[in-house]
Amino acid sequence: MRIAMIGTGYVGLVSGACFADFGHQVCCIDKDSGKIDGLHAGRMPIWEPGLESLVKSNAERGRLTFTTDLPSGVADAEAIFIAVGTPARRGDGHADLSFVHAAVRELAKVIKPGTVVVTKSTVPVGTGDEIEKILKEEGVEGVSVASNPEFLREGAAIADFKHPDRIVVGAEDEHARDVLREIYRPLFLNRAPILFTGRRTAELTKYAANAFLAVKISFINEIANLCEAVDADVQDVARGIGLDNRIGPKFLHAGPGYGGSCFPKDTLALLQTADKVGVDQRIVRTTVAVNDDRKASMVDRVAAALGGELSGKRIGVLGLAFKPNTDDMRDAPSIPLVQSLVERGAEVAAFDPVAREQAERIFTDISFAADAAAAVAGADAVVIVTEWDEFRALDLEEMAGAMRGRALVDLRNVYDREEAERAGLTYFGVGRGRQGSAR
Repeated sequence: MRIAMIGTGYVGLVSGACFADFGHQVCCIDKDSGKIDGLHAGRMPIWEPGLESLVKSNAERGRLTFTTDLPSGVADAEAIFIAVGTPARRGDGHADLSFVHAAVRELAKVIKPGTVVVTKSTVPVGTGDEIEKILKEEGVEGVSVASNPEFLREGAAIADFKHPDRIVVGAEDEHARDVLREIYRPLFLNRAPILFTGRRTAELTKYAANAFLAVKISFINEIANLCEAVDADVQDVARGIGLDNRIGPKFLHAGPGYGGSCFPKDTLALLQTADKVGVDQRIVRTTVAVNDDRKASMVDRVAAALGGELSGKRIGVLGLAFKPNTDDMRDAPSIPLVQSLVERGAEVAAFDPVAREQAERIFTDISFAADAAAAVAGADAVVIVTEWDEFRALDLEEMAGAMRGRALVDLRNVYDREEAERAGLTYFGVGRGRQGSAR
């Protein structure tokens, strides 16, 4: 089928490349000429494992093209996916739909009857209705509007797209369902379940899914705090409850709190939707507050590892991206941590395998190390913030020898206390019993 994808961010570019890999003809459209010029030259605007080769191979085969010109990009499309950003608005946290609305108004000038407009962006309940209204106001008839939320994990987006847990399609007419069914037909070979719902239901499903996962993360972080008070191990608690298939093991990893492009903004947007209709969402509201407090409190863990004083201390920070295998810094737990360290007088040397370029736009008063060894050298404390694979097999004895101090603050529980202490380090994990005590 002929598909147009408006937006070449994480969702749009991954989705467009994967659709092309299924054999569809895909044109990715973006107003940012720098992005499009880069894609024509084989440069990716985002870092995602496997994406560069996927884009290049399908571009070479002529199945994937790029343009800044929306009218030509959508000219023959049977389905047009909108995958533009919907960031949280400052002040109220509501999803900013200005990019979505702008794309729809531009589409209205050139769209043809029979086309299906599909929101891939995460949008509040009722956005599909708004799109229909805008199209009618612009005199457009005979166009279907559907919702097809994405459930991609950054760092594993291509695998998630090609082997999804489920495909959710919200549509109000059979034509839209038929078109989306045909687009996703290649995935039926993998028996990927496709769930057809009403459009509003599909829109809410995405928010509900992300909110539930955010709840799991905040829950295990609360349990981690309790573990520290009663001398229990949160990792064993997580295993013990995760083996119950009603609960499951995923998202039960204690740490510095959730970040990224989805959970923070989507939980806020869900609350805004609920407030608008007068239905309080107390669990989600508490989850947001718990997570904000969690991220803000990480600096106190580092300070406690150094006896309470940070001024004049050198802190080596390993990992800045909000999770491994991405360069995404949006709402990363590293941001409030590093900023607070600097505010309290610490000297910070940080290293991240791929997020340095993004991080340099945020942090102007820290030094960026060329590798983990350089970040560790001369440090009074080392903090593991992002669990990149290359941080999982550090030579701890060598680290201890290179440091000025001995504190290892492991916010991702990558290492065992006994292992770290044998290497000469003082270990501080998350929810691993009483900090600094022998186990």
